[in-house]
Amino acid sequence: MSAISTHIERFEYDNKIVRNFAVATIIWGIVGMLVGVIVASQLFKPELNVTQYGTFGRIRPLHTNAVIFAFVGNAIFMGVYYSLQRLCKARMFSDFLSKVHFWGWQLIIVAAAVTLPLGLTSSKEYAELEWPIDIAITLIWVVFGINMFGTIFKRRERHLYVAIWFYIATFITVAVLHVVNSFELPVSMFKSYSLYAGVQDALVQWWYGHNAVAFFLTTPFLGLMYYYLPKMANRPVYSYKLSILHFWALIFIYIWAGPHHLLYTSLPDWAQSLGTVFSIMLIAPSWGGMINGLLTLRGAWDKVREDAILKFMVVGVTSYGMATFEGPMLSLKNVNAIAHFTDWIVAHVHVGALGWNGFLSFAILYWLLPRIYHTTIYSKKLVNVHFWLGTLGILFYAVPMYISGFTQGMMWKDFTPEGTLKYGNFLETTLQILPMHAMRAVGGLIYLTGAILMAYNLFKTMAQGSLEANEPAEAPALEVAYTPTGSDTYWHRWFERKPIPLLVGSLVMILVGTAIELIPTFMVKSNVETISAVQPYTALELEGRDLYIREGCVSCHSQMVRPFRSETERYGQYSKAGEFVYDHPFLWGSKRTGPDLHREGGKYPDSWHYHHMREPVSMSPGSIMPPYPWLLEQKLNTSDIESKMKAMQKLGVPYDAYQIQKAQEDLKTQAEGIAANLAKEGVKVSSDKEIIAMIAYLQRIGTDIKKTETAANQ
Repeated sequence: MSAISTHIERFEYDNKIVRNFAVATIIWGIVGMLVGVIVASQLFKPELNVTQYGTFGRIRPLHTNAVIFAFVGNAIFMGVYYSLQRLCKARMFSDFLSKVHFWGWQLIIVAAAVTLPLGLTSSKEYAELEWPIDIAITLIWVVFGINMFGTIFKRRERHLYVAIWFYIATFITVAVLHVVNSFELPVSMFKSYSLYAGVQDALVQWWYGHNAVAFFLTTPFLGLMYYYLPKMANRPVYSYKLSILHFWALIFIYIWAGPHHLLYTSLPDWAQSLGTVFSIMLIAPSWGGMINGLLTLRGAWDKVREDAILKFMVVGVTSYGMATFEGPMLSLKNVNAIAHFTDWIVAHVHVGALGWNGFLSFAILYWLLPRIYHTTIYSKKLVNVHFWLGTLGILFYAVPMYISGFTQGMMWKDFTPEGTLKYGNFLETTLQILPMHAMRAVGGLIYLTGAILMAYNLFKTMAQGSLEANEPAEAPALEVAYTPTGSDTYWHRWFERKPIPLLVGSLVMILVGTAIELIPTFMVKSNVETISAVQPYTALELEGRDLYIREGCVSCHSQMVRPFRSETERYGQYSKAGEFVYDHPFLWGSKRTGPDLHREGGKYPDSWHYHHMREPVSMSPGSIMPPYPWLLEQKLNTSDIESKMKAMQKLGVPYDAYQIQKAQEDLKTQAEGIAANLAKEGVKVSSDKEIIAMIAYLQRIGTDIKKTETAANQ
């Protein structure tokens, strides 16, 4: 008995919301890529760090947020709003919710663009936005979910196509990731501290960080691939059964892989091993998706030669395959030992971002906009030019970064025959790779030029056409009564007809790995062994740490000495889990543009740090670090110190009431002591300046373990 009624219903697709997200994708894409070119250039031209609001540390997270959530985010919503309506044979559930979603998302992006350069950041990678914006993201994501599921529930097509499975898994997983990682205790309107500390915070962050890549940059784009690639090629998806296997295996395995970002750190070995094992397993479902995409083009490769839009798709899907092979390879400990903290990781990330996300977004824009404007593309020649500029841009970006990363990894580990570090001065490595950084910026500029040409081409296309805001459509009404027949008896059809079980199944899949990794790390005390010498930061040190976070120092400096001879020779004793128990948030970092700072405390006199922040090249000739003159001039704001310490106390940091009551007095005393030390060393500076707090924090980092060693030797 068929589910299809003979009654034909007429309705209209909402193309206006699709157009809005498409225009936002184009605009934010150019903005995000432009900031990326500036950031890349700052790494070999320090003078491009203009004003305190335009330094690398402050605008690097602006770049990542702009390309991930503004460019890619809007591209996802554009693709979903267009495809979901047609797959469900229904208009979006609510025009009002569509508008709230669009404008709410753009306001969140604007809020990020304002707050990040101001230094209002949580410092957690890809989750830097402060708590009021986190709440706004949650609300707008729920609006998107209601609109999506409302559309699915009123559909006129019983079967939920594979693209919708990926949309559903994306919605629920991103919601879980964002909420769990964003647990923080507000101190003021734009200041909060992570609920987690040290090792636990690192695990939660990279559980989130890796799966933000998995479930924001990958699964929704796989859904878009499954819809748009067959449409563009006019071919059915290669294998329906492979798509089922691909979907369930991918979402189950991906969630476990986060710890591979923390190999050789203070994270417990069992968690590192789990991350490695599941990362290796991830090759199978990832390549299953790539193969399903590329084999969909069987019999259509003649079209690929002629159609630049299909060329974008082919290079995009191939980039996905390359990135998802390299990711598991980088999770092998022997490879990770060389690659981690280097530009190799930057190259890996951008093969995926520029190739997979960028090229798929470009292809969908080129395919979709002429259709809703009832016209043809303004210039096919410019589409071809864009394709080759984009491809060259990726090559000029990635290849120098691979060379740079391998150079860094090898130079950091190189010893002389006498057993000393061959390149003991970290700057020797930095200066060696500057030409590679310059080439990377050229690659980014080429890629950006292609995107600007695309914007011109698409806006001209829209100008020559006319938007059909409400596109007429018709479909048979869906009968409630339904008896499966024939191939519908296949077991997976039950899931494909029921969105809520599909949602619940996806949730269960991602919660299994999440629970097994996170719960023991929080509940079993032996995962973070206590070190009695470790004490909370003083009031002044806490203020200095917040300045370190504000300036984005974690973007260039790690605070994690790994247990390698090359690192202990260079930096000192390797980092222990118990040293970070009061670090809300953790500041281990993911990249070493500068040296590791975890054993920085006590290494240099106070005056060295003063001059280094004032004019880095005066202490480190050839340094690419920008100067921070405002720290020397701006008065330290201590009005919230009691609130900060009370918040830390609630999070488990053992401040007592007397310490909090005396915070201002103790802060002043320590600051005056540092100012007096500086005066003895020939530097006159008032004790109420920000530089004093920064010096206090830098001189404290990693010194607790030294106290333990001193006590043991006495």
